[in-house]
Formats: sequence, structure tokens, C-alpha cells
Amino acid sequence: MKKEVSIIGSGFSSLAASCYLAQAGYQVKVYEKNSTLGGRARQYKQDGFTFDIGPTWYWMPDVFEKFFADFNKKPSDYYKLERLDPAYQVYFGENDSIIIPGNLEAIYKIFEAEEKGSSKHLEKFIKSAQDNYNIAVKDIVYRPGLSPLELVTPETMVRVTQFFSTIRKQVRKNIKSNKLIQILEFPVLFLGAKPSNTPAFYNFMNYADFGLGTWHPIGGMYMVIEAMVTLAQSLGVNFTTNATVSSIKINDKNAVEGIVVNDEFIKTDLLLSGADYHHTETLLPNNLRQYSEKYWDNRTFAPSSLLFYVGFDKKLINVEHHTLFFDTDFDVHAKSIYDTPEWPEEPLFYASFPSITDDSFAPEGKEAGTFLIPLAPGIEDSEELRNTYFDIIINRLEQLTGQNVKESIIFKKSFCVSDFVEEYNSYKGNAYGLANILTQTAFLRPNIKSKKVKNLFFTGQLTVPGPGVPPSLISGKIASDLILKTYK
Repeated sequence: MKKEVSIIGSGFSSLAASCYLAQAGYQVKVYEKNSTLGGRARQYKQDGFTFDIGPTWYWMPDVFEKFFADFNKKPSDYYKLERLDPAYQVYFGENDSIIIPGNLEAIYKIFEAEEKGSSKHLEKFIKSAQDNYNIAVKDIVYRPGLSPLELVTPETMVRVTQFFSTIRKQVRKNIKSNKLIQILEFPVLFLGAKPSNTPAFYNFMNYADFGLGTWHPIGGMYMVIEAMVTLAQSLGVNFTTNATVSSIKINDKNAVEGIVVNDEFIKTDLLLSGADYHHTETLLPNNLRQYSEKYWDNRTFAPSSLLFYVGFDKKLINVEHHTLFFDTDFDVHAKSIYDTPEWPEEPLFYASFPSITDDSFAPEGKEAGTFLIPLAPGIEDSEELRNTYFDIIINRLEQLTGQNVKESIIFKKSFCVSDFVEEYNSYKGNAYGLANILTQTAFLRPNIKSKKVKNLFFTGQLTVPGPGVPPSLISGKIASDLILKTYK
């Protein structure tokens, strides 16, 4: 008889794991507390506009290809990808921006025009980043974080100094232009930490950026979720939405015997949680929790976010599909996230206008805009603060891009710290999980397999390998592989 595995949550990691386990012959049931599947990668629709609620960047396409190839499929079997060119735009001041092209040779020219000689340094930097990418993303990140020896390979040993230097030191060694420095330090923000705290080895994110490019699935990131759900269902996975898991029941052998879903006990052989790790452990008796409240409070978390989903009644000018506003001091903003948690006085922010690329996001002649301000997890969140910061970024958008947009706003919807807690049971309302700093890498992250409950496993951004969509796909594979190895 097939073993039953219950999965809590339906984000990228849960969906990936569900496919692998079903393919291996498990009877897989997924329970999602919200009304739609996808976890943080759900959709919001209003008045003919569509928004990706969560992730908007499609990087590292090879990770998606590898996932689907494991099932003899391709991404193109489910959705159409378009490589963005330009990839994105970065504003540094009024009418002062750099547009990053969609290919590496053109990027070298952009760098050289900004700082003479910088293209040679960039070429060397990207070669190092590509080598690190091939080591990290094609091998090391697929390891389960069970032992520090997983990080010890001939390739990592010759690069050991990169683990004890930082991205910031590496970038600033040869590049002097502050604009180019900010562009090169930006990708590690996807890892949820400051460049000054991120090991230099993680420059592989710069290869992901410049080398592999920025892509857009037509219809948005939710098309990837729909593709994974379709694949999972074809493998026999069963999904239940509006399913709140309120308790994990343990037998006298310290093994999961079942879960309570909407006040109903459901028996299961194995449990895999793709929900917030901290929240999942609160569903257990105190003595079976691996990590204390003090442990979680002392972790370095990636930021939370204040997000706005905005419908405009006209097309916007002087912006690209992805536009970054780095016209204020990054270090000051980062301090308000990581060092002295508070609302930033002059926030950096990011805007996505997918309707520039994809007509499905907005009615003809209109624009869909998603705005994001990184914030410290756990800070005060109120409607008044949200509105104050919306005015700040809209004023900046108008000033920096030289256009009036306020009168063209049809509607706005916000999503912030308290929503992350309410919608996803997110610890302190974090948006991206645990930051990938040296002391929270690989075996130093919370365990994939519980050390106290025999048949309880975890997946997602609070365990290995870390935050981001591609790492979440990888986390689902790691968790499923460990389950299959444990119960072979």
C-alpha cells in the first residue's frame, strides 16, 4: 500500500516536493490555508488588472528547466518565456538612470561608458561569478544541510577565502563608480542580506543577473505555479484549499500520526511542512520543538516588505518592466532593516510594470504597477504608515521620471507586515525567510528533518538552501530526496 504524505502549504517548495514524492509512488495530499494555491506567489485581480502578489523576477531559468526535466517536461510545455531587454532600469537621481541591457556584451559597454576600464574588471568578476554559479547552483545547493562536510569539495577549498570575504569588498576592490557598485551589489538583496554581510562566494547571483538574464513568463509568475499544479495533479497529487492546519498530533513513539485540518483529524504516515517553519513548530507540543523563541529572535531575517498594487489609467513613461529607485542611501536604509529596526526615512524602492511587456496585466492604454519597499520584519504596521509611504514613493516616482501619475491612479491595494503574518503565518511578517549570511548557510540553517519527531520534514525559505524562487524549487527536491532516502 502506498505511503501517505501530507504537505502543509502550496508554495513553490511544497509544489516541487509534491511532484517528486508523487512520482516516487507516494499518495500526496496538499493542504493550503488560503483560497488559492501558490503560497506567496498568488495573484490579485481588480478591474481588468492582474498582479503577481509575491515574486515578480524570473531568474536562473536553468533551475526551472532542471525541475521540469526531472518529469520529462519543459517550461515551454506550460508557459511562454520572454527574455527582457532591457533587463531593468536603475534610477540614481532626477533624469539620471542606467538601463541594464539583456546581454552581457552590451552590459560591458554600459559599464565602460560610466567608468573607463571598468568593463575589464567586470569581465573578470563575471567569470568568477560563473565559476561559482557552476559549483553552487549545479551542485552544493542541492545538498541537504546535514553536515558541514557538504561544503567541503575540491572546488570550494580553493575558494575558501571567498567565504570569509564579502560581496562588498569584492565589488569595491576595482570598481569606483558608486552607480556601478550599487548595480553589482543589488543582486545579493535576493539572498536577504546586506552586501557587507554576504560572503563573496555568493557573487554567483551576479552571473544569474548579467549572464543568465531576466525573464518574464507571459501571464506572470503565477503561470509557473499553475504549471506546477498541473504537473502535480497529473502525477496524482490531491489539493485542498481553505484548509487550516491547527495541530500536529504525535503518538507515544514521537512520530506524527496525523494533523487537524479545519477541526478534523486526518491520519498520515509522513508530514512535510512548506509553511513557515516557526509556525509549524508551534503546532507541536513544547517538548518536541527543535528551536526556542530565543533562537528565532536571534536569527538574521531577510526583510519584510510594504507592497502596493496600483492600477493607472494611462501608460507610464521613462520606466522599464523592472525599475529600481536607488536615489537614496542604501546603507542608511539597510541599517533600518538589519541594525535598528524602524521605518526608513528615505526608502529605496522597486517598481514592476509588467504591462509594459505583457498586455494581459492591464486593459489597453493602462498600466499595472507593483511597488515594493523593503522593511524590517516585526515593525509597526498601520494604514496611516502605509499611506504615508505610498505618498513618498509616488512623489519620488513623479520627480525622478518626469511625469505626473497621481491623478491617473484608479486604485491601490497594499500588503505589509501584518498581512504576511495573517496570510502566511510568517514569523514577524518576514517576506523572504532567513538571510543567507555565513552563520546561516547550509548546515547552519534549520533542519530539513526534525530531530525530535521521527516522520516530520520541512521545506521552504527558512531551511536549506534559502530565500528566493529557484532555491524554493531546490528545497522541495532536497526535502523529497531526504524522505525517499529515509524510507527507501
